[in-house]
Amino acid sequence: MSRRTRKPLAKRHSVDRPKGERPFRSADSRPHGPRPGGKLVKRPAASAPRAPKPVAAARDETALLPTRVQIVVVTADENNMRVDRFLEARFPGLSFSHIQRIVRKGELRVNGKRADSKDRLEEGQSVRIPPLKLDTPRPTAHLSEAGAKTLAALKEMTLYEDDDVLVLNKPAGLAVQGGSGTTRHVDQMLEVMRDARGQKPRLVHRLDKETSGCLLIAKTRFAASALTGSFRHRSARKIYWALVAGVPKPKQGRISTYLAKEESEEDSIMRIAEHGDEGASHAVTYYAVVETSAQKLAWVSLKPVTGRTHQLRAHMAHIDHAIVGDPKYFNKENWQLPGGLQNRLHLLARRIVIPHPRGGVIDATAPLPPHMLQSWNLLGLEADRFDPIEHAPEE
Repeated sequence: MSRRTRKPLAKRHSVDRPKGERPFRSADSRPHGPRPGGKLVKRPAASAPRAPKPVAAARDETALLPTRVQIVVVTADENNMRVDRFLEARFPGLSFSHIQRIVRKGELRVNGKRADSKDRLEEGQSVRIPPLKLDTPRPTAHLSEAGAKTLAALKEMTLYEDDDVLVLNKPAGLAVQGGSGTTRHVDQMLEVMRDARGQKPRLVHRLDKETSGCLLIAKTRFAASALTGSFRHRSARKIYWALVAGVPKPKQGRISTYLAKEESEEDSIMRIAEHGDEGASHAVTYYAVVETSAQKLAWVSLKPVTGRTHQLRAHMAHIDHAIVGDPKYFNKENWQLPGGLQNRLHLLARRIVIPHPRGGVIDATAPLPPHMLQSWNLLGLEADRFDPIEHAPEE
């Protein structure tokens, strides 16, 4: 594994060039994991624990939900976490609708006061948790024609699946969760995968609607708890590919800023904030230029250390190299899109590496989506080129 190294912040664009002759390379520089092509390899760890029996796992899962009122204290790891994300992390079996319902009814309270699902928690706060329950199991029945089509669509997206975990290659344009005016989304599609006990696969992280690529799903409560913990403790390693305007200098660096949400009547975006600003969260991203096209465009590989909303999109715009096709953050005036390229977000969740809940490692890679593959072909970029960020440090 790469040694964890801390880099000083640079003043210009808050970007550092990593020190050393070969930045972003670990002491063990041998490439590992799957080659590009969307395949996934589950590698057993050298000292991987024996998988627990299904009965024991089911017993552990049931114990996660409180049957009476509880008062829990926000930990340091949970500081600045949204209320709804806090509930998802603590109790992975809860559905999105159930979380919204208990918050809306005021059954969840923070330091004795009602809270909104988007409020952020602070370390040491007391959170009142009401009795919780799983969604009512549905009787098993044959899928309708529409349900069968949905299941087939999910299978078509699948990069990897076992009894605990599902990794989807989410297409651009498909939302992960519902919202205003959204009728079809991944969370709703997963309804067709309910098991005999009525449990539905659960989201453990999210991608923006227009971002394609690796989306991790937990099929059991046991897996949901383990995978959510891996994200919280930053054990998951994510790599993104993007096409950006211009060529970043230096070609490899670190972006470190604070981000805060800025609301307007029409939309909301993440703005660069100062330490101490209300709602501001620290965000760190490593980037590396993989290949360029006539100095007008660059293929960059991105490795987020933190997981803030729109982090990669806001960070690339911050250093004046916005992601091509980004409707929120593209800020280059009088910039013309090269002929033949589609004006769609060129951002791919390329790879995810995360410990498997029962031992070993999940390592999934997603292929370029059609609109990005078209751009790569038009620009003469080689999709199998060596990615210099794969062994970038974690912090």
